[in-house]
Amino acid sequence: MSTTYRFSLGPWNIHPGADPFGPPVRPPVSFDDVLCAAIDLGFAAVQFHDDDAVPALEDLPPAAIVREAREMRKRLDDRGLVPEFVAPRLWENTHGIDGGYTSNCSKARTWAIERSKRAVDVALALGCDLIVMWPAREGTNVRESKNPIEASRQMLLAIDAILSAAPNVRIAIEPKPNEPVDHAFVPTIGHALALGARSSDPARVGVLIETAHAILAGLDPADEMGFALAAGKLWSVHLNDQNGLKFDQDKVFGAANLRGAFDQVRVLELAGYAETGRFIGFDVKAQRTQRAGAATAHLATSKRIFEMLVAKVRSFPTKAAAECIANRDYESLERLVLEHLLAA
Repeated sequence: MSTTYRFSLGPWNIHPGADPFGPPVRPPVSFDDVLCAAIDLGFAAVQFHDDDAVPALEDLPPAAIVREAREMRKRLDDRGLVPEFVAPRLWENTHGIDGGYTSNCSKARTWAIERSKRAVDVALALGCDLIVMWPAREGTNVRESKNPIEASRQMLLAIDAILSAAPNVRIAIEPKPNEPVDHAFVPTIGHALALGARSSDPARVGVLIETAHAILAGLDPADEMGFALAAGKLWSVHLNDQNGLKFDQDKVFGAANLRGAFDQVRVLELAGYAETGRFIGFDVKAQRTQRAGAATAHLATSKRIFEMLVAKVRSFPTKAAAECIANRDYESLERLVLEHLLAA
């Protein structure tokens, strides 16, 4: 069993710098440049939206989708990279304007499920079996616009439809409490695990936890990870940071709360996450002020901070901590943690 972590990135990690208040400030980055960056940064895997792998997905028949996905797999193979997962990108299509799986339009719901099945085709052709479900617009801006009872049933129907697309496909649900909608129907890991438990094959439904999403729900990311790990359901992570209950900031891992980052690494270490071979992803974005030539620094920094915190967790004075805990001397334990984090 390896105790060395493996890392993954997505093409959205290296972007031109547009935000809701301004246009791009850097030139677009080709997918080949993303793959080169992954290699240069020491990342082993690539995360995909379905249309990252097959850009004209909506306009192609199933056989052509599979053919193009296999061509993408060859591009990965040629560079010694592997795919981590595929996520159906429903939120940027006009069919998903009111959500896909929970839309008030039955045709839109059908579209969302069919597109998700095509994402399964893409994943299998790429050589991976993991589908990430981020229910981005599955919620409401006006609470009375949807029936939450029916919406829960619709989410479950979508999960079962994806599971039925292939006998070996797995789903990792990535919850988020808000943004782009005001209130999401699957806001926390508890909701995601409850949905998975009600699915047609609970063994094939797990979760992906993003640091910022947990913080936006007012929860501690390390505790959310612990909850999922205890159930054997943490199948991927998106580590980043978040400065309070604001918009999803996707800050460098550890940038806002270094101790919180330490605790996330600690719980992954307690679970032997590295030994599972699963990946560490960083859902971080380059600052808008960053010049194009240095627009991967946020990824390099996040990876470096993670690795430094792994060393901190592994060198933590566990015997002294155990004595503090046995004596219920939590003030001394707190000092122990702080001094350890500040020590050179």
